[in-house]
Amino acid sequence: MNDLDLADQAAEDKDRNFITALARGLDILRCFKQGEQALTNQDFAARTGLPKPTVSRLTHTLCVLEYLVADPRTGTYQLGAGVLRLGFSVLASMDMVDRARDTMRALSNGPNSYITVALAQAYQTDAVYVAVEKSMENVSLTMHVGARLPIFHSAIGRAILVGMNADDRALMFERTKAKDPEGHADRQIAFDQALSEYESLGYCRSYGDWRPDVNGIAAPVFALSGRGVYGLNVGGPSFHVKKKHLEQAYGRLLIDAAAALSHGG
Repeated sequence: MNDLDLADQAAEDKDRNFITALARGLDILRCFKQGEQALTNQDFAARTGLPKPTVSRLTHTLCVLEYLVADPRTGTYQLGAGVLRLGFSVLASMDMVDRARDTMRALSNGPNSYITVALAQAYQTDAVYVAVEKSMENVSLTMHVGARLPIFHSAIGRAILVGMNADDRALMFERTKAKDPEGHADRQIAFDQALSEYESLGYCRSYGDWRPDVNGIAAPVFALSGRGVYGLNVGGPSFHVKKKHLEQAYGRLLIDAAAALSHGG
């Protein structure tokens, strides 16, 4: 279930506190995909399903607020400084991200130079990277803050799932089932396996499940406030980061790092 689906669902449920105009404005900003720099009102209309006159009013408002920048020559819009301010203020306010930086850097400086370390949170039906320590090798994972991974089919997503409380996990199953009913049984199997791994090893594994050329292990990290769970992963290209080496060299390091972050160490 995507953002538009959630907005439509709230409207259908007649949530009196739900501001549809605000939701539609955010829908416009979410239209930009990775690598895209400029979109037209026609692009926004096609991606949101909103009428063009509505889109025109929304883009005008977003320009006034500096969340979009208009180019009159081409009739296109780019994301403005207002969006950057919002994004950076959110990241700056995340205590977990600040505390995790040194820990993640230490993991990335371990015995394998091809390792990438990331921290992620659940969003909709994905795990979204909120911090990344990249490998310096030429051949590495090209991941970045904001990258989204399928929560049931990645190590970091599975770590978040096993750390969730029962209600949040049930909601995740409901959302993914609504989006892909046929895959429900496979997702249940993936979760059961992840839970078994976590209980026996202290982390979850994904060897080619997300991408055939990527190996990774991940552990849940619990927010000190008790609100929310993160996933902390260690991984890299499968031809440089072998399963046995990953577990033997990084398994205990990962467990200890996740525990330290969960307890404020």
